[in-house]
Amino acid sequence: MPNWELKNCCQHDQVVFLVTIGVFSLVILALWRTILMTPFKLITVFLHEASHAIACKLTCGQVEGIQVHANEGGVTQTRGGVYWLILPAGYLGSSFWGMALILASTNLTTARIAAGCLAVALLVVLFVAKNWTLRGLCIGFIIFLAIIWLLQETTKVRILRYVILFIGVMNSLFSVYDIYDDLISRRVHSSDAEKFAEICPCPCNGVGWGIIWGMISFIFLCGSIYLGLLILS
Repeated sequence: MPNWELKNCCQHDQVVFLVTIGVFSLVILALWRTILMTPFKLITVFLHEASHAIACKLTCGQVEGIQVHANEGGVTQTRGGVYWLILPAGYLGSSFWGMALILASTNLTTARIAAGCLAVALLVVLFVAKNWTLRGLCIGFIIFLAIIWLLQETTKVRILRYVILFIGVMNSLFSVYDIYDDLISRRVHSSDAEKFAEICPCPCNGVGWGIIWGMISFIFLCGSIYLGLLILS
């Protein structure tokens, strides 16, 4: 039975997990506005837009194109589907994928699966990308993941789990920040939250939905750390 209360925390692997997340978070925040973080921010934007696309396809809609811009913006063109599910899927989906990547990093096998799935997703999106920023991002990260995988399997540089964890932490932090910056700190009438407020019968404006989505994203982040510790116990 799993030790849900984590009574024996923290063992060596759990300490390494927590310390690594802490170090990655400090590095990300220290380099937040540098060009070094730009590719990883764009990956978060990619997962945001991909989540819109997945929600569209799951609700029988059609994805007509995806764009990711160098200014860290993006757009997914859809037709049909359930709009009130497609709209929140971007922010909440990118937070969910961040949690999934953090959990996948706790084991080499799941890290390999996560890297493979991410590479396949990038390859699929490459063929529906509508701008060269997204195409370049897809090609660049496919090559990057292939190099990391090759190093993992053929050399002593075994960093695949840490790369997946870094992408997961980056994605989780950027998702929470993005919700605050786009939906809470300022009111943009074209935002997903404002559009959602227009079609949702609940008496809540875009800022209100931004706060709710931000809380859910933060819960995803905390949940990923807790479940990670649980897996490693």
